[in-house]
Formats: sequence, structure tokens, C-alpha cells
Amino acid sequence: MTTVYERRAAPPVAPAPRRSPAGAVLGLLWAGAAAAVALWWADTGSVVGAAGWLTGIGRIAGLLCGYSCAVLVGLMARVPLLERRVGSDRVARWHAMAGRYTVCLLVVHVVFILLGYAAQDRASIVHEAVTVVLDYPDMLKATFGAAVLFAVGITSARAARRRVSYEFWYYVHLLTYVAVFLAFFHQLSLGNEFNGHAGATDAWYALYLGVAALVLWYRILAPVRLNLRHRLRVESVHREAPGVYSVVVRGRHVDELGAQAGQFFRWRFFGEGMGWTSTPYSLSAPPRRDLLRITVKALGDHSAAVPLLRPGARVWAEGPYGSLTAERRTAQRSLLIAAGVGITPLRALFETLPGEVTLLYRARSAQDLALGAELEAIAQWRGAKVLYALNGPQGQRPSLGATALRQAVPDLAGHDVYICGPHAFAQELYGALRAAGVPDRRIHHESFEL
Repeated sequence: MTTVYERRAAPPVAPAPRRSPAGAVLGLLWAGAAAAVALWWADTGSVVGAAGWLTGIGRIAGLLCGYSCAVLVGLMARVPLLERRVGSDRVARWHAMAGRYTVCLLVVHVVFILLGYAAQDRASIVHEAVTVVLDYPDMLKATFGAAVLFAVGITSARAARRRVSYEFWYYVHLLTYVAVFLAFFHQLSLGNEFNGHAGATDAWYALYLGVAALVLWYRILAPVRLNLRHRLRVESVHREAPGVYSVVVRGRHVDELGAQAGQFFRWRFFGEGMGWTSTPYSLSAPPRRDLLRITVKALGDHSAAVPLLRPGARVWAEGPYGSLTAERRTAQRSLLIAAGVGITPLRALFETLPGEVTLLYRARSAQDLALGAELEAIAQWRGAKVLYALNGPQGQRPSLGATALRQAVPDLAGHDVYICGPHAFAQELYGALRAAGVPDRRIHHESFEL
């Protein structure tokens, strides 16, 4: 790839570390939840009898569920402050947690509201459910929305997620927008907290319209603007290792995207049936004036079709996203640890990260080392070190425990450590690094498992 990606003369000066706003964002989200509960408190004079308590629990759960629906969609909006400063992986975990909260709150809301109404009307819960769904305003739409939300939750569960393709999961996941839209109207027409309370109603509209505006801008209008301006197309495709291919993408004024080494884009290639799915792939080389490069391992339908791409194929990209960049660096020495195709963002960082850098590359065999020649060339010109952790002749795995890491990297505790690889690998390595004395604030990891 040196014919396309020339080496830089020297690593750049390190940018000043920026503090993550994660704490402030979480505080704001929890404050919103408290405000939702306050709506019930302000509207409720007293709670009397079993029916009152059951209905009260259902109302509180409904308010929190409605609020968490807005949060759920907002976390999907790909707001740069969250995606680049907080980190895409952390936002994805928040989104997954919000999804679990939303489904649980929805169950509590439905069950307790029906129990409360049934106790109040002295009717069976089945009769009450039929009456509520068929006779109450906007409830038929809300019921369909709840069913859709349950379907999204089931397919997003870890056990189910392993059994479905990324493409299927992606499209089912988009139904969250449909579910939230269908369920919104009954909140205002049936919620006692909003009937006759113009301020509460306006605040609820502002919450949902604000989230909708974020989705419209960052998921639709901003990507359209990016792709109309930069007109990205496939330049070439190269085999790097068994099942691993690099794709070079050319465009106009690519440097204006502001992408950094360690970040990723969501890619949609119009060719070989790949245009239906947007998939995240990291940059495997620093961005150039008119070129971007990704390196992909065939793990699913989308990635398996990458070798079939032809020069000139149109590309739709969204981003850049991710916070696994030099801005996280706090020390003068850095250790990059990659496993498998996790080498892609770390290869870009290996070229550009300032200071003293060591790269540790974990793979099954020498044949599985993607971009190995580039890594050796970069190490030579910048005076860095590359270490390999390969399986033994009988398939035995090398130790990456605390003792082995300290022996391989002197003064390990004084390094920033960047990790990229499978989730289980990263978790195991995190424990070893902490045992080796590396402070938590210096361990940087971004998971790309969705």
C-alpha cells in the first residue's frame, strides 16, 4: 500500500487530552427521569386504595417509559458530541441499557395500569385489556407500537442477536422509530399529567421534537450533505491476509471530513448487493487529502462481499465516529494491543500517535497478520517496536497476563494502552492490565460489536 499511502515525515504533535463529557450527559439524563416522575407527583394529590396504588405505579412506569423512548432514539441519533467525545461503544452500551429499561418499564406500565383499572371497575383483567385497547383513544396505535418494541427487544437480546445476521438485526432495529411514533399520541391523550397542563404538554412535545430534529439532521441531512460534497468511490481493493481485504476510497476534499486515526465510518457500498446495509469499519490508515482506507475481515454477508467490489463503485459514508484517538493520550509512552482485525484502527494510530509507541499484535499464525509489512515499515522509520503474540506449533495460546505484559513492556504502568479486538479478548486484557498496575484512566478501548 505504500504506492497509495506515503509515509509521513514524523508523527504530529499530540493534541491536548480532552475530558469526556460522559458524566455530565448521564447526569442530564437522570435529571430528565426525575422530572418525568415529578410530573406524576405534581398531578397526584393522594393515593387511595389498592386500585390507586396499582394505577399510580402504572402511571409512573408509563411516564418513565415515554421518557426512556425519547432517550433511546436520541442515543441512536449519532450526535457528534456523543459519538466522538463520549465514544461510540459507550453510547451503544447506554442505548442497549436504555432499551432494556424501556421494555421493562413498558411491561410494568401495561400490567399495573390494567390491574388498577380492573380493580377500580371490578372487572376481569382480560375484559379490561380489551376495553382499553378497543375503546380508549389512540390505544390501538399504542398497542401496535408496544408489539413492535417487544419485537425489537427480543431480537436485540444477546442470545437472539448471536443467531441472526447483522443485516436482519439492523433493519428490525430501525423499527424502534415506528414503535415510538405509534406510542407517542396516547401519552398525551390519556396521560393525566398532560390533560389541562399546557406546560407539561409543551415540555413533552419539545422533548420528542428535539430528539426528532437530532435524528433528522445527523442521520439524514448531514450524511446527504457529506456524500453530495465528497462523492466517494472505490479506488481499489487489495488482499491483506486470508479473508482480509483493504478497500481504498477516493473522494473530493476528504481531508475536510476531519477524520482522525482510530475513528471509523459507517459504509454503504453500491455494488454486489451491499447497498442495503450500513456497516461500521475503521480507517486502517490515516486519512489523506483525497483518500480513505478501510480493512475488512469476512465475518458476515456484508463483509464477505467486500472482495467483489470493483473500482468506481459508489460509496455512501457516515461519520467520522469514535473516540479511540490521540486525544485520549495522557502519557508520553503508549502501548497498542490488537487482536485479529482489531489491528485496523491501531495500525492508523501506530503511524500517527506521538511519543514512544509499542504495538503488540495477537493472531493465530503469521499468515493471519494483516498489514504486517506496513507495521514493520512504520516501526523502522519512526523507531517504534512491534511485538507479536502467535499461537505455538500445537496451537497453544501465548500468555498475555500481567506478568507477561510487564516483561514485554518495561514500565507498563506509565503507558497509555489502546486495545482493539473481540469483546472477550478486551475484557481479559483489561483485567491483566489493571493487575499490572495500569490506571483505569489510561486504558482506552472501543468495542465495535453491535
